[in-house]
Amino acid sequence: MNFSFDIKHAESDSLARVGTITTPHGQIQTPAFIPVGTKATVKSVLPEAMADLGSQALLANAYHLYLQPGADILDEAGGISQFMNWPGPTFTDSGGFQVLSLGVGFKKVLAMDAKTFRRDDVIADNKERLAHVDDEGVTFKSHLDGSMHRFTPEISMQVQHQIGADIMFAFDECTTLHNTRRYQELAMDRTFAWAMRCLDEHKRLTEARSHKPYQALFGVIQGAQYEDLRKKAAGDLGTMESSGIAFDGFGIGGALDKSQLGTILSWVNRTLPENKPKHLLGIGAPEDLFVGVENGLDTFDCVLASRIARTSAVYTMEGRFNLSNSRFKRDFEAIDDECDCYTCTHYSRAYMHHVFRGKEMIAATLATIHNERFIVRLVDQMRQALLDGNFADMKADFLGRYKHRSGQASD
Repeated sequence: MNFSFDIKHAESDSLARVGTITTPHGQIQTPAFIPVGTKATVKSVLPEAMADLGSQALLANAYHLYLQPGADILDEAGGISQFMNWPGPTFTDSGGFQVLSLGVGFKKVLAMDAKTFRRDDVIADNKERLAHVDDEGVTFKSHLDGSMHRFTPEISMQVQHQIGADIMFAFDECTTLHNTRRYQELAMDRTFAWAMRCLDEHKRLTEARSHKPYQALFGVIQGAQYEDLRKKAAGDLGTMESSGIAFDGFGIGGALDKSQLGTILSWVNRTLPENKPKHLLGIGAPEDLFVGVENGLDTFDCVLASRIARTSAVYTMEGRFNLSNSRFKRDFEAIDDECDCYTCTHYSRAYMHHVFRGKEMIAATLATIHNERFIVRLVDQMRQALLDGNFADMKADFLGRYKHRSGQASD
């Protein structure tokens, strides 16, 4: 089995640590940001560009790849790395988030206000419920052609094994913060039962596909904003064994109340086994990454950097702004004079303003390169600051300069 996690440095006054995840396709130095390539592509950017900007791994989504082109196609191609010409490590999300997004119509949004209302038939305005959950799994209608499909823990494992990512996630039910506590309890119990079934099927498939590289399986911790539920989920999955195996690591999932992000992460990570890697699913705003690192997270994924890039929104050390604004028409400076990305070293804000206003395709490419580099580099800088012993100073300096408090999103 070519998967391991080694802690190189741990802070004495927080849960922050520096480590190395070893996979069949290479190592990931942690903490690390994992850009999202939902359909085996980071939209508008070549895989080679993702390597050049320092990305150590990419994450794709099992639900989307199952629908198109089909997990069997990726298996026949030699796995997702070979299929998408990405030589490094890969992750796949289980499709559990789509249970939420298709079921209640909130689509990409994980950041919610936990105080607005509570009900279990919640659905976004003018949306059709495309997913229905029961104890055995989820029945859903394809957003592509309306065809009906069924995901169970076993099917999720089969799909992810065929996709061939180095790190997979157990199938879970992702709830909203608007669900009642009673429903959160039911969903957590269901996720627990599904986790056991995932371990069993993962063991069977690993043995049946022993000629393939080992794929690590992470359990997913739910429990919404409730301390007792989060701790129970972490305790249950942290000690879970089935078919003689345990989880290789853990993902912290579910819709999160940003006002409680650090507290929730602390509850979970003080309960989970210390020696296994922890991944924060779908959180990627700059200020949230600092909270995640100091509360023991090793890896992060989020589509936010690439999504906002396509709307002309870019990150800088001074804050986030939109390049399509008229004030950049004659601004011949780089997007961020502290950034070393291809875009910042070759193009001006004025040029970026021009291509966005002209709706040129290159606009999305150049802005995505910059945003992904900014976030990848920021977490790299956090890792180095931990090793240098000045993480607190680095955090204070960044947040003192960074003017925009952006939202969060996930595929």
